[in-house]
Amino acid sequence: MLFDTHTHLNDVQFSEDQAEVIQRAKEEYGVSYILNVGYNRETIPTSLTLAEKYDFIYSSVGWHPHDAVDCTEEDLEWIRSLTNHPKVVALGEIGLDYYWDNSPRDMQQDVFRKQIRMAREVGLPIIIHDRDAHEDVVKILAEEHAEEVGGVMHCFSGDLSIMETCLKMNFMIGLGGPVTFKNAKLPKEVAIHVPEDRLLIETDCPYLAPHPFRGKRNETGYVRLVAEQIAELRGITLEGLAQITMDNAKRLFRIP
Repeated sequence: MLFDTHTHLNDVQFSEDQAEVIQRAKEEYGVSYILNVGYNRETIPTSLTLAEKYDFIYSSVGWHPHDAVDCTEEDLEWIRSLTNHPKVVALGEIGLDYYWDNSPRDMQQDVFRKQIRMAREVGLPIIIHDRDAHEDVVKILAEEHAEEVGGVMHCFSGDLSIMETCLKMNFMIGLGGPVTFKNAKLPKEVAIHVPEDRLLIETDCPYLAPHPFRGKRNETGYVRLVAEQIAELRGITLEGLAQITMDNAKRLFRIP
């Protein structure tokens, strides 16, 4: 009973075998729930189609910082209209990316702020993309009162201090493939110390495949490898870890 809380199964890398990947996740790896993320004009419609096709797949809608330069007020209104969809359980992924800098930082920040306000207005949790932008992400979350809706720090890459700040703002911590990497000290520390009721697991597939598939296409079923590593680090059973993260995800995304 695993819940992969962040996938991109509508990515072109799954165009040939999407159904097989989903079936394999369920039958071979024990994945029961999936949250697929739509983040721009191209991926939001296909994410919603996927959620409509499978009863155990849900979707988020949002505008990624990479594409902030192209985001219009019409795009934001479109996203707002989709938050009423019965399978949309979160707004995201949204945030800042100072690693690639595909959009000017001031534009990234503006689109980020507008979507936090939108999330508060429609009452949905948010999925945060934060790459090399911890200080500004935390600052904007605080200034925009994101704690009112909370959410998840997707693929969390900060240290324990940043984790504590995010926890105080009502956010959960999402951990994926990097926690399995041999020399990934920070993700392992976070996996050990994050409070039980704030931990989520994810793949971000087709990206960030866990060991021993590092560098290859990631699959949603590999969330089991993430769960196994975290369970080992925390000294609990895989079943226990699966139940904890399932309960947390269902609570955050309000899934019965």
